Amino acid sequence: MTSPASIAPRGLAELHAAAAAAGLTVCASASWPETDADGEVPALAGFIESSFSPLLAEVAARALRRRGQPRDSGNVTAIVMVTALGDVTSAVRVAAAVDAGKRVSPLLFFQSVPNAVAGYLAVRWHLTGPVVCVSGIRAGLDVAALLIEDADADEALVVCADLAVTNGDRDRAAAILVTGPANRNGTEPHEL
Repeated sequence: MTSPASIAPRGLAELHAAAAAAGLTVCASASWPETDADGEVPALAGFIESSFSPLLAEVAARALRRRGQPRDSGNVTAIVMVTALGDVTSAVRVAAAVDAGKRVSPLLFFQSVPNAVAGYLAVRWHLTGPVVCVSGIRAGLDVAALLIEDADADEALVVCADLAVTNGDRDRAAAILVTGPANRNGTEPHEL
């Protein structure tokens, strides 16, 4: 069995290093938790009983707010979601309802797909690029690099999260907004 520690989202320092190794420039980043004030993840309309999608939305929003350019900059931004386990809470609730012969809430069915929150992010932040969901950070950064290199996107929002799977552990997530080594739109990324 895979240990929970081996699948937990990496810290920002590791994500920055992995992005650099993939030839990507980090324009902005965020994590959960960042401070002691990060206790409960803010609720997200349309998502119930699980913190998975609200957690992804929160770290994505933090990174996008820090990018230093307006939402309507004209950049095509891809969303690359990285999760080893997906929304474990929703999956458990759906399985329990099915096993008991009960009706599954349509919202739980919808949100049991890991990238369901990507649609929310795209609409909320006016992101017009491709959406990809993978299970490993290296795969996520490789996809981001390919999307940028192939001109399918100017930048990529790489968001990774997995819910705590052991007692006493906390949900954790991180997001980085990356461009290629030479930002194609002619602007320089700001320092974090």
